[in-house]
Amino acid sequence: MPTLELHPERLFQSNGPARDIALQLYERVADMAIISPHGHTDPAWFGENEPFQDATSLLLIPDHYLFRMLHSQGIALSDLGVPRADGAATATDRRRIWRLFAEHYHLFRGTPSRLWLDHVFVDVFGMTERLDAATADDYYESIMAQLQTDECRPRALLDRFNIEVIATTEGAVDELPHHGKLRGTKWQSRVITTFRPDDVVDPEREDFAANVATLAELTNEDTATWPGYLAALRKRREFFKSMGATATDHGHPTATTVDLSAKECEAVFARCLAGGADAGSAETFRGQMLTEMAKMSIDDGLVMQIHPGSWRNHDPRIFSQHGRDKGADIPMRTRYVDALKPLLDLVGNEPDLNIILFTLDETTYSRELAPLAGHYPVLILGPPWWFHDSPEGMLRFRRRVTETAGFYNTAGFNDDTRALLSIPARHDVARRIDCRFLADLVTEHRIELDEAEQVVVDLAYGLAQRAYKLDRRGD
Repeated sequence: MPTLELHPERLFQSNGPARDIALQLYERVADMAIISPHGHTDPAWFGENEPFQDATSLLLIPDHYLFRMLHSQGIALSDLGVPRADGAATATDRRRIWRLFAEHYHLFRGTPSRLWLDHVFVDVFGMTERLDAATADDYYESIMAQLQTDECRPRALLDRFNIEVIATTEGAVDELPHHGKLRGTKWQSRVITTFRPDDVVDPEREDFAANVATLAELTNEDTATWPGYLAALRKRREFFKSMGATATDHGHPTATTVDLSAKECEAVFARCLAGGADAGSAETFRGQMLTEMAKMSIDDGLVMQIHPGSWRNHDPRIFSQHGRDKGADIPMRTRYVDALKPLLDLVGNEPDLNIILFTLDETTYSRELAPLAGHYPVLILGPPWWFHDSPEGMLRFRRRVTETAGFYNTAGFNDDTRALLSIPARHDVARRIDCRFLADLVTEHRIELDEAEQVVVDLAYGLAQRAYKLDRRGD
């Protein structure tokens, strides 16, 4: 059987002084605590702290990185046990689904998913042979047995992985019952939420009007009016803060912002709520809401994250059968300089506002994002995200951004994942690539070794802590 092992020098330079320096730098950060300030793990895991069911339910079914690749090779999501929004049946035999996955594991060669999964298989479950059709049952049984132990319960894994803080992400009308169960325990400061209001600010969502009505019920505000709607959002932000939130998250199609008069806001909001908004009006409303959220962040101190540039649910058939966020999301060209100007004209120089920008359009790194973050005090660049959360994507980011924005206008690393067990693997990849990049700077005599030793610690820990204001909790 082919063996499975993690090479200690993986992702570093193949030889020479730079590799030795990278290894030296890596020793400083390899075992540092993990800050995971933005992600999508299920809060029920931590609130209930029940054992995970099986390898398939934990590793495959929630992970769109995995099933989108399998779908691209003609394997139906229903055959992988992915739930259907239309109520139709899906495969339920978890062992058989795992075998199907194992038979196609070769599809992930060269991808970051392969790096992450192999890391999980070795470091978490102690596997020593490569996953394939022949080892599928051994993997399934071994993982199944380990998942029944207390050491593999969700809260124990946070300790085992040395995760200092982890943020989940919930919609504006989520009542956060699982975070509520953590109140009064030591976990309430380690498992925090993030306020994502897309469900009540995107008029093109099929459930927009219903969600705005629910917002009224939760806040006792008249959300049929513009002032009442804004008041309700402020109340929800305060509720999320009470559950530990330090940040908001905005998954808009574009980075468009606008600054309308109150009368114009009332008019476009009324059109959107009545269901009569065209695409242009919907885009204008979303743009105004980014501006409103930035103003609210000045008042309540929440960090603002903007994740634009994804054509979400691109495949109508998958959307109709399985619903949102099932792998059919495609990066789009994105503008930042002109799109953000209305917002930056208002708040770009505010001293205590953090706006973390992400992109799926790498062409904007050196032309738009680095110059913007290199000037405006409020802007911080988020790490390579989603399709670019990879060794090559991380190197491209550092090479194109650092010369203009430096290191200290970036937010370190966040894993932005639904997959709990891959969090250490993702952070390890980021730390190794940063060590590699810094080692090249040292060997080229562009920075000194002692500076690289400080920077790598900041990239692994300090920058994320500061960007998300986690260093201010309890003040």
